[in-house]
Amino acid sequence: MDFRMPAEWTEHERCLMAWPTRHDLWGTVLETARQEYADVARAIAEFEPVTMVAPPGHGAEARAWCGAGIEVLELPLDDSWFRDSAPLFVLGPDGGRAGVDFRFNAWGGKHHPFEADDRVGGLLLGLLGERAVRSEMILEGGAITVDGAGTLITTEQCLLHPNRNPGMSRAEIEAELATRLGVTKVIWLPYGGLLDTETDGHVDGVCAFVAPGKVVVQLPDDPAHPDYARMRANRAVLAASTDAHGRRLEIVDLPQSAFVEVAGAPVEVGYLNFYQANGGVVVPVAGLPQDAEALAVIAAACPDRKVVGVPARALAHGGGGVHCITQQVPAVAPRA
Repeated sequence: MDFRMPAEWTEHERCLMAWPTRHDLWGTVLETARQEYADVARAIAEFEPVTMVAPPGHGAEARAWCGAGIEVLELPLDDSWFRDSAPLFVLGPDGGRAGVDFRFNAWGGKHHPFEADDRVGGLLLGLLGERAVRSEMILEGGAITVDGAGTLITTEQCLLHPNRNPGMSRAEIEAELATRLGVTKVIWLPYGGLLDTETDGHVDGVCAFVAPGKVVVQLPDDPAHPDYARMRANRAVLAASTDAHGRRLEIVDLPQSAFVEVAGAPVEVGYLNFYQANGGVVVPVAGLPQDAEALAVIAAACPDRKVVGVPARALAHGGGGVHCITQQVPAVAPRA
């Protein structure tokens, strides 16, 4: 399959999201989570169209929360983390587009049921009239970041976890990534977030490509942070790595961290978990003074984009952020 997954900063046709309804996950913060999902959808809609997928019977609810500017479709869903359960879109050399429908097992079977989320990628591609390519490998979109030119970064903590693809070796996983996403170089970082037990260390809590050869890296500056040493070990790997074209990576450090209390429990709002929209970056914020500092770092790293902060405390309580609940559909003829 001569396709490649374009970088997130290339032009999008739309952004896909899924509406939160899972009471056993959100509990008492479900209403707040719905508000944050709606706020994220409206923030992204300032830059590109947004399609919200809601479980059957919840479409009217999603429309009421999100407003008239957000398209709403109904399909069976278990959960609402579309970065991980929606297809990963790839482009062909002629500009044609397909959706790669990887298997999904709720981050190693952490939530049940998850069968609807495993099926939703194929159903969505059929509804949208997109070409579908099925892969039997389990892969979540939050586990990878790509530069669109052959380089993919992931974490060993997640992609080699025995609850994902225990029958596949590292070489076999790399081969499937090459076949389905068109990558030729995989950079393996040792660690995801220590507290990220939900996803087993997705890379979108560690680093993100924001331009060719340029990576923003979470690097907490507080020695008491649980990831202080781990993220420095990751950074050292990146500093010693080259991309698929042999270039050293430009690394932008994001030192801010934000711990808040939600529903009686401490959670970290991850500033790195942002979404790169057409002309914008939508960033989760915590309502703390360090929000402004983190937004400034991201703005400097993405100088041609408008940076917008969106409250995301409930999202953090649920186990993610803005990137986790979004999935880009690249334009058929993207601009680099």
